[in-house]
Amino acid sequence: MDHSVFQSPFSWRYGSKAMRQIWSEEHKRKLWRVIWVALAQVQADYGLVTPQQAADLEAHKNQIDLPRAFQIEEEIQHDLMAEVRTFAEQAAVGGGIIHFGATSMDVEDNAEAIRLKLSLEQISVTLRNTLVLFSALTLRYADTPLIALTHLQPAEPSTLGYRFAQTLQDLLADFRQINWLIGNIKGKGFKGAVGTGASYAELFGERGLEGFEEKMSARIKLPFFEITTQTYPRKQELEVMNALAGLAQTIYKFAFDLRLMQSPAFGELSEPFGQQQVGSSAMPFKRNPIRAEKIDSLARYLAQMPRLAWDNAAHNLLERTLDDSANRRVMLPEAFLAADEILRVFMQIVKGLKIDQQAIERNLQRYGPFAATERVLMACVKKGADRQQIHESLRQSSLSAWDAIQLGKPNPLAELIADDPEVKRFLNPVQITALMDYRGHTGFAACKARALAEKTLLEFNS
Repeated sequence: MDHSVFQSPFSWRYGSKAMRQIWSEEHKRKLWRVIWVALAQVQADYGLVTPQQAADLEAHKNQIDLPRAFQIEEEIQHDLMAEVRTFAEQAAVGGGIIHFGATSMDVEDNAEAIRLKLSLEQISVTLRNTLVLFSALTLRYADTPLIALTHLQPAEPSTLGYRFAQTLQDLLADFRQINWLIGNIKGKGFKGAVGTGASYAELFGERGLEGFEEKMSARIKLPFFEITTQTYPRKQELEVMNALAGLAQTIYKFAFDLRLMQSPAFGELSEPFGQQQVGSSAMPFKRNPIRAEKIDSLARYLAQMPRLAWDNAAHNLLERTLDDSANRRVMLPEAFLAADEILRVFMQIVKGLKIDQQAIERNLQRYGPFAATERVLMACVKKGADRQQIHESLRQSSLSAWDAIQLGKPNPLAELIADDPEVKRFLNPVQITALMDYRGHTGFAACKARALAEKTLLEFNS
């Protein structure tokens, strides 16, 4: 690459080589040529062109010559027609019938639909592998108790696996949405300048139009929309951008939570950190969560794409305007490359995630007793206590315990409640001790996490 001029980071830093290949200029033009060849072959079936012309195009379809195409485009200011002329120069026999009866978007939008489908399939494969990894992680820690947080404040115990299961559940929803899209991506078909098929009616007759499109659909292995204008409905791209942004949101939340948990105040989780990795140019001790931060940075960027796709769909006035063309050259590849990179880095984190059991235990011991007050409250009320009086008594004990924690002392809440005269009116010491065992106060967290992880592993390993 020539790094003396601007290069998009998506050209070399973000995304996989396979995804970059799908959205490459060369691949796009190869798809155009595949469509032109298919068009000629079907037209040959109808006797509109000769088999020799169609065969000549087939023989030269992979001879992409970008320098020549760009040279012609500089003169005529039309990229697709520049490729037509480049192809025609190479195919002396068939060159004269390339693009016969077609308009640009009959070629471009069908090729774009193919690229959308190929890209979604690649995301689906990566996400499937991620789901297997993340399910195993969820299952491994299904029973590991920790203190859960609401409002970023200690709340009640849960399990680490149950926290992971929240992400797993959302990833499954993303996977199903992406796979639904794969099965429903459609091309424009071959309907001409305003979607009426008028040019093809001239070639095949009105009765022959339906059979012609069916043959073309089979040739390029792509279903077509029934109704289009000059383009396929841009709503399709809005649906795709929403799905990618939804996947990014799921992983964004996990990465943001991880960044919080990696801070020393919590210290329970951390992303992998290489032996030679440098955390800071100024502070040698730093272990910054750069992978999680990269995920959140790219996900924030990807989250803007549905807005752009919405505008493209809403502003595609009447039968077509061209004011979406330039931004779609950026939006479509970069959305997929961003999603691809987000998934790739997420898998790195999942594979190398560090779990600090001591930090989890420390935080649980420090804040877990507060959660047990709910059990004490309910037990006292069951025995006939006034709920509001017991609540206030427990609140006062909790405030005293919180003050002790702020001074670095062990949490004294269990002892304070055991000595509380109001509580002792309804519960004996053995009962209080049992109720203050906060570790058992995780409800169905472990069971639900384990069930979801096992179900997912069974589905994706079968």
